[in-house]
Amino acid sequence: MVNLSINDQNISVSEGTTILEAALKVDIDIPHLCFLKGINEIGACRACVVENAGMETLITACNTPVEEGMRIYTNSPKVRDARRINISLILSDHDCKCATCVRSGNCSLQKIANDLGLLDIPYKNIAEKSRWDSKGPLVRDASKCIKCMRCIQICDKVQTMDVWNLTGSGMRATVGVSQNVSIDDTNCSLCGQCITHCPVGALRERDDTDKMLEALADPDKITMVQIAPAVRTAWGESVGLYREESTMGKLVAALKQIGFDYVFDTAFTADLTIMEEGSEFVSRFKEKEKHKWPLFTSCCPGWIRFVKNEFPEFAGNLSSAKSPQQMFGAMSKTFIAKKLGIDPEKIYSVSIMPCLAKKYECGVEEVDDSGAGKDVDLVLTTREMGRLINADRIKVNDLEEAPFDDMFGEATGAGIIFGATGGVMEAALRSAHFLLTGKNPKTEAFKKVRGMSGWKEAIFEIEGVAVKVAVVNGLGNTRKLMTAIKNGEVEYDFVEVMACPGGCAGGGGQPIHDGIEMAEERGKTLYGMDSTAKLRFSHENPTVNMCYEEFLEKPLSPRAHKLLHTDITEWKL
Repeated sequence: MVNLSINDQNISVSEGTTILEAALKVDIDIPHLCFLKGINEIGACRACVVENAGMETLITACNTPVEEGMRIYTNSPKVRDARRINISLILSDHDCKCATCVRSGNCSLQKIANDLGLLDIPYKNIAEKSRWDSKGPLVRDASKCIKCMRCIQICDKVQTMDVWNLTGSGMRATVGVSQNVSIDDTNCSLCGQCITHCPVGALRERDDTDKMLEALADPDKITMVQIAPAVRTAWGESVGLYREESTMGKLVAALKQIGFDYVFDTAFTADLTIMEEGSEFVSRFKEKEKHKWPLFTSCCPGWIRFVKNEFPEFAGNLSSAKSPQQMFGAMSKTFIAKKLGIDPEKIYSVSIMPCLAKKYECGVEEVDDSGAGKDVDLVLTTREMGRLINADRIKVNDLEEAPFDDMFGEATGAGIIFGATGGVMEAALRSAHFLLTGKNPKTEAFKKVRGMSGWKEAIFEIEGVAVKVAVVNGLGNTRKLMTAIKNGEVEYDFVEVMACPGGCAGGGGQPIHDGIEMAEERGKTLYGMDSTAKLRFSHENPTVNMCYEEFLEKPLSPRAHKLLHTDITEWKL
């Protein structure tokens, strides 16, 4: 153990502990901007400087290990002066129009500047004018970049995509797209992890709320909105609610107050996806020698972009089943429109997703099969939805709970756990077991695929036949798995892939808590909802069964193939 004092508090910590970590053990908060443990420990922002008594030079707390006998001061006059200068210099190269920034009120730089009482910046502002030539889902504002390098490190170390890099040198050094090309010319998966790890507003999603408001104001449009499973466990974070307060009933009521005509649950079409994807797996498994293996899940568009760019030889292994988002879009403008007596051409179909890549997915021509324009007209992230609620000054906690609209708001626990890593696999195996044996498995039979481990594998026996599966989350882990499969080092029957660490619960469109990873906590909430759900098997969803009886006939029928499946090899990137 190493003995030291911080602000005259004596403390003993393990060797190798940084000053920042040691301070946290005694509830002393040292400000920082660039630090991400194990990912970005470069001390570039200099916001975390502290004084070690007897030393002339200040040291960075985030990457300096403790030493025996250190006497650290985190707020001495010398530290305060240096910290104010360092933050002022950062602000001099930053667009400080906070009122029009998407991160206003949730910006680490803004908070530190306010805490330091910086009322004026004594240096000339030299922030570069922002130029961004892409109209895609990802937006970068160079004038807000503080060169903390977080986006570079997340993209490189966690996602292994190398989309961002340093450009220029010296005073002209900044962050830009690698190779100085347009973001549209890179292999970016649109996972959005660079956004959720940016401490300021330099990276954000394309804001589509104005398009949504136009649709809501159009008397000739009927607005239908679907809510993704992972949104239910995170939406309250955007509007100041505790997790136990942020019920789906309050969210439905808020969306109705905003003006949506119909509010539905994407977990319903998650159950539909399981019926199609599970049936596809079973049919292939029965004739194993005729097919390429493994079968990969296909509900994550970030993963689809990754595999088509990085491992195109495996694109044909993807399930042809559309994602729950796109299945809902197709059903909304066909069967749902028919049941509700609505002209499909008047429907404006919206999805609220925890994801940036979903904005790309809804624009893919190959997923539009309803015959009424785009199957999904617009995608909003969880953050955009939060901004809509806040813009209308809705006091969500005071709202009376409202149910999803009748008929298509019913979902099972299996559909809900789609939002957590391993959830799609577990839901699929529950119903695949039934399709193969005619009997339901125990609800906890496949829980080995749960958890935050980046690469999980398991073997399950169904009717005496071994089914080997893998679950992977985060593109860095995905690259390792795909390389191992390609090299013949591992073999699987069924593989679930989610581009974001922790799955959709940790998606790039979710609310941002700087420096805090929320995917695990959100995922546990989803599994808790599953454990208390009345129905826990997708094949027992009465609404899904009605869709087959009255419209789709059966899983993998010609009509189901036309509306609920797609040839992903034909998708344009």
